[in-house]
Amino acid sequence: MAKPATLGLPSTTNRFEELQSIHQIPAAITHNVGAFLPYHRLHMHAHERALREECGYKGAQPYVSSLPLTTLTLTNITPQNRYWDEPRDAGHFSTSVVLDPITGFGGNGTGFGGLNPQPNMGCIQDGPFASFVNNLGPGHLKGVPNCIYRFVNDTVSLMSSQIYVDECKAKPNYLEFWPCLETAPHVGGHGGVGGKMLDPVASPGDPIFYLHHTWLDKLFWEWQALDLPARLFDISGPNLPPTGGFPPPPPGSLPVIFPEVDKFPDFALLVPPPGSPLPQGDPGNVTTLTHILDMLGVIPNATIADVMNIGGDLLCYEYV
Repeated sequence: MAKPATLGLPSTTNRFEELQSIHQIPAAITHNVGAFLPYHRLHMHAHERALREECGYKGAQPYVSSLPLTTLTLTNITPQNRYWDEPRDAGHFSTSVVLDPITGFGGNGTGFGGLNPQPNMGCIQDGPFASFVNNLGPGHLKGVPNCIYRFVNDTVSLMSSQIYVDECKAKPNYLEFWPCLETAPHVGGHGGVGGKMLDPVASPGDPIFYLHHTWLDKLFWEWQALDLPARLFDISGPNLPPTGGFPPPPPGSLPVIFPEVDKFPDFALLVPPPGSPLPQGDPGNVTTLTHILDMLGVIPNATIADVMNIGGDLLCYEYV
């Protein structure tokens, strides 16, 4: 977070925000579309490359714990263990070691005033990121300093439960698998942490984003591995979301388990601004292997074909 920005991306002041920007700028064409999983896979690769090549990090991209939560800390992470198994924590994110103020990423949002976008958004008050000032978000807003804010919701976190994971992994093709995963397991992590993580555009402003999406990428690969090599080529879905982005929900349409939705400052901030990117590399509105994943200069662009095999030349990693 201390490394300065160098790419000239709007309102970014550090390398962390550049990684956030490659999610914020094209958000409307990377969600509710066929490219959702490949795009986020490459985004996680960009994050891991930055950690290793620029920040001196020697471990693996974290995604899941093989140790009991009571014994796992940020100091005993090795390539053989990771530190967030979301199904294990489903229903009780609030007591997860990930949100521990000493060994984790800080706890729930409790602060008011200061750098939050409006008074009822609670900034985190403990952990290593309590004083972080983020210049991107909410939504597509840029250049307005804000904090990492959270509204941990144990009920919503149940959507990360194993029953939903198993349901998705039973899907016979990508056209059914991708929207399944983008729904329950995906929403479970974002909505379970809440706050900035529930912002569909600027959510990488909370570092927990990278744990969550690397876990989702692991699920994507586990589904692919059930039918190799066929699923290295199985891609489909629209290039443009049917709603054109993230429209505000009709009044009263959201369940009461999402009370923090009322605290989002302005749903207009989720509307893509003029000049937002359009999909590239496909002949029509169907996602294909030639679809271009634009990383805005953070790392080189790639096609979906380049990222379908995590053991391929570009990515070259495995889940253990």
